[in-house]
Amino acid sequence: MSSENGQGDGGAAGEGAPPEQLALIRESVRQAKTPRAKPRTWRGAALAGELPVARVLVDKGVLHLDRYFDYAVPADLDTDAQPGVRVRVRFGAGRGRVREGRREGGGLIDGFLVERLAASDYPGPLAALAQVVSPEPVLSQELLGLARAVADRYAGSLADVLQLAVPPRNARAEQRPSPVPLPPPRAPETGSWERYERGGAFLESLASGGAPRAVWNALPGPAWSEELARAVTATLASGRGALVVVPDGRAAARVDAALTASLGEGRHALLTADAGPEKRYREWLAVRRGSVRAVVGTRAAMFAPVQDLGLVALWDDGDDSHSEQHAPQPHAREVLLLRAAQDRCAFLLGGWSCTVEGAQLVESGWARPLIAAREQVRRSAPLVRTVGDLDLARDEAARAARLPTLAWQSAREGLRHGPVLVQVPRRGYVPRMACAQCRAAARCRHCAGPLEARDAGALWCGWCGREESAWHCPECGSFRLRAQVVGARRTAEELGRAFPAVPVRTSGREQVLDTVPGTPALVVSTPGAEPVAEGGYAAALLLDGWAMLGRPDLRAGEDALRRWIAAAALVRPSEDGGTVVVVAEPTLRPVQALVRWDPVGHAVRELAERAELGFPPVSRMAAVSGTTEALATFLAAVELPREAELLGPVPVPAGPVGRPRRPGAPPPGEEWERALIRVPPGRGAALAAALKTAQAARMARGGEEAVRVRIDPPDIG
Repeated sequence: MSSENGQGDGGAAGEGAPPEQLALIRESVRQAKTPRAKPRTWRGAALAGELPVARVLVDKGVLHLDRYFDYAVPADLDTDAQPGVRVRVRFGAGRGRVREGRREGGGLIDGFLVERLAASDYPGPLAALAQVVSPEPVLSQELLGLARAVADRYAGSLADVLQLAVPPRNARAEQRPSPVPLPPPRAPETGSWERYERGGAFLESLASGGAPRAVWNALPGPAWSEELARAVTATLASGRGALVVVPDGRAAARVDAALTASLGEGRHALLTADAGPEKRYREWLAVRRGSVRAVVGTRAAMFAPVQDLGLVALWDDGDDSHSEQHAPQPHAREVLLLRAAQDRCAFLLGGWSCTVEGAQLVESGWARPLIAAREQVRRSAPLVRTVGDLDLARDEAARAARLPTLAWQSAREGLRHGPVLVQVPRRGYVPRMACAQCRAAARCRHCAGPLEARDAGALWCGWCGREESAWHCPECGSFRLRAQVVGARRTAEELGRAFPAVPVRTSGREQVLDTVPGTPALVVSTPGAEPVAEGGYAAALLLDGWAMLGRPDLRAGEDALRRWIAAAALVRPSEDGGTVVVVAEPTLRPVQALVRWDPVGHAVRELAERAELGFPPVSRMAAVSGTTEALATFLAAVELPREAELLGPVPVPAGPVGRPRRPGAPPPGEEWERALIRVPPGRGAALAAALKTAQAARMARGGEEAVRVRIDPPDIG
């Protein structure tokens, strides 16, 4: 400002100013009597004229705060503060920190605006919304309802579930517009679905807008991804959306390629962790905005906000990857079952094998079986041969080279025509006890839990902790026990010495191969890491089957069969010379199911036995673990349902030294115990509610030792 206005020599503002300017200054001062609102507190700011109250879910994953909180909506945020957006609020202020009718103080915390209200049922003053992080609505009422159902089922908090359901915000991805939705495609041809007895009818129902529910036992071979793509295409042809969840990125890539071949570009989204935060959030937004109606992804995609959902599909539900490791640790199968019920959409549970949960869905009539005729199964499956203990005892080559003669001969013959797969169980499986005569698992007389050998050879139950001093086998009457085999020692180097002129490739934890050429080679893989061979494997060797059958787990037999079938499904059909050799006792039920290629029959018989013994999934079970004192205090405080049965507590084995701690394992240096709580069918919701209430009260008191609660634990012994 020039000196003509009285500022050049440091004079006061307004000296020598014209009357018009003085009048303007006085008017500005008069208007300034109304203080400008500060976004930190919005003190003195006017509230929204309509619906001035925002109901907010704060991002605090603690059970005693698992509810909504009301906040005032400033007028300046009225337009952006819509249901479903991300907001920031002040949380933790006391009742005494109130100024000018507005509650102040507390730390800033993220949250979701759930709904707008005309008035609050809270009698005191409300704090104001601090900020609308983004006007993009990311939380729909459908997703909110699903998250609440998952939280209640697993005794968790709604905020924890939403952390799994809604990916972190990426501003750059949010600013980019999503593509224009494409019109529905044409209904696909039946294709390879004709191989199944009701395959054509299933696709027709999807294309016509129906909601069929099926448990699909897929035939061996690589066609499963194309068949999933046809089911998705049929659903899109009806004008609805579809969601496919697979266990890992390799399976997602195969379904992604099949969908691209069937639908073309731009009709589906791929949601995996490998995509990176920006790309994944951009794909998720395209689904949320309705630009894309089909989704394929790993377990995080189970919450994908597909609009007008018509089909949810899950591949290989027995895979451990489908079980979320973060609280409240939901399983993708159960989440998709909730979505199918909530959205009244079609449901498809598929895999080469069949889990007990899948058999239960069919047994209850909730879903229909989708299987092929036995003649078609025989044409598609490889020839399966077994090597048992008696064969190994008589086999000089097996004792010298740790490779049975039959396996060596099958590998040599297979290498003449293509690659040979060798499945080697992972090390570290803990042995359990079994009858030395008939190999039936040794179980407790009181709770049917697994028996374990401890100091001085004494037997103890791994569930209820009772000692067993007079065990005898209920199957054959024998009193002799044996410890089942503990893992494999075979290595790629040993196989290389047995077949020196053949290249050896490995696929496992350090490096997982996706595909291998169709040329002769030995491919050594751990379960679940088997690569796909071009044209299929000529043969497969499933070594040391006791390493998987001998695990101290209720699902040991089911899981061993699933892993064997997953490897054998990559082998050429028997009419093309495909052969599988499994080194395990041929009389055992999982081995017989593999020989007959009858995973459904195995699952049905397993379900019947579990129903008789009260095992999951017929019953519902929860695991509670912590230090001895903390666990005892928790169990004394929780009000369990009248029908609940408490098993244990028993010590929790410490994890291996030097390895990452498994979820739920005790911290290093601490000794924990675990108790199992079992309830009959129909009482699972009551059990989850009781455990959640007790855990919330414990957290509200604070300062107490941690107690972990898990509904439907995957490993119960």
